[in-house]
Amino acid sequence: MESAGQVDPRRRRWSWAVGALIAVLLATAATSRNSPKIPLFGITNKLCPCSGSRKYTGIVEDCCCEYETVDALNKEVLHPILQELVTTPFFRYFRVKLWCDCPFWPDDGMCVLRDCSVCECPESEFPEPFKKPFHGLSADDLICQEGKPQATVDRTLDNKVFRGWIEVDNPWTYDDETDNAEMTYVNLQLNPERYTGYAGPSARRIWEAIYAENCPKDPSGEFCQEKRVLYKLISGLHSSISIHIASDYLLDEANNLWGENLGLLYDRVLRHPERVRNLYFTFLFVLRAVTKAADYLEQAEYNTGNMEEDLKTQSLVRQLVYNPQLQIACPLPFDEAKLWQGESGPELKQQIQRQFRNISALMDCVGCEKCRLWGKLQVLGLGTALKILFSVDNDNLTNQQLQLHRNEVIALANLLNRLSESVKFVHEKGPYVERIMEKRISSYASKSS
Repeated sequence: MESAGQVDPRRRRWSWAVGALIAVLLATAATSRNSPKIPLFGITNKLCPCSGSRKYTGIVEDCCCEYETVDALNKEVLHPILQELVTTPFFRYFRVKLWCDCPFWPDDGMCVLRDCSVCECPESEFPEPFKKPFHGLSADDLICQEGKPQATVDRTLDNKVFRGWIEVDNPWTYDDETDNAEMTYVNLQLNPERYTGYAGPSARRIWEAIYAENCPKDPSGEFCQEKRVLYKLISGLHSSISIHIASDYLLDEANNLWGENLGLLYDRVLRHPERVRNLYFTFLFVLRAVTKAADYLEQAEYNTGNMEEDLKTQSLVRQLVYNPQLQIACPLPFDEAKLWQGESGPELKQQIQRQFRNISALMDCVGCEKCRLWGKLQVLGLGTALKILFSVDNDNLTNQQLQLHRNEVIALANLLNRLSESVKFVHEKGPYVERIMEKRISSYASKSS
């Protein structure tokens, strides 16, 4: 999922200058994975204290909240809650089918880094993994983990965490969540979304297929409102993925030096305002799904067998879905009632549902295991948001009109956290990066003329 940026006919403009600048910056900035991250500019990590220079103001397009409100709520309320929520045992483990044949073309993707892989031990190495408590790894187990116990996928909670949850499929996604065959459990905290080296034609083809085949424009060249929503969701997700790659980037493979590639952040996201706006839109869309399902999520059973952690999880979910600051400042992040109007509404809904299923099927074509993991999780999260918003016609979801699989809830929460991190990173780094990059690009252009 780390292909070239989103489709834009103006992308080549200043590309030579940006490329040259990024090359220079990469040669001069590095940081250790275990040390505080420094920006790629290598000068200071402090942002310019200038005020009153916001680039994005007013209502987020097609939403019901202002950029300023979103940034404040995310920083003060949502981001802290989500960061803690996704580390709890219930939301830490994700069930995924990592290896499937691509339904569209032969898988020819190649990864250039070991970090591309999600290490998984054969089940024969874990007798009765769903029943027995975890007491550490034996010497044989360490062979699979290349001597790194922290890389193991902990499956010991699997026999308990499904208590109280319905096995139900999602009509918006390709994978059958009720099919237990070939499913594996992954500890998301041990497999972070970051740069993996997955690039080139294989990665580019994924995004080209998503945009060209599944987000088509009408013959007039314009999107209808519903198709515009689908396009903006995919674009916003694409932006978020690019932001996470840029925020945790391998600057020097020989010395294993990681840091923030702010040049890449600018090139792929910041210099395209539409992509930033679509990121905010996607964040609010998913947030609306979470708040619409508030009663359902609050009453759900988060039982992992660890009472203390389970009570903490329930408390965090309650803080998220019933947050008074959110209810006052942004009570309706997105108004889904305005969609699917008119006689063609049901047919259009089915068409977009089929398109999104195609997008989810494309995740099986991603030639990088870790990229496929996060691609599947986040597409399932979007599919769950679509399911919540468009599977029922009112806000009362307590009568079991909506049924969610545990995996859907995990994907939804982790997706919202990913988007929250991206919004926060852009808000904090964006103005500074744009000023520096635009000045340096202008300087390069002047010298070459």
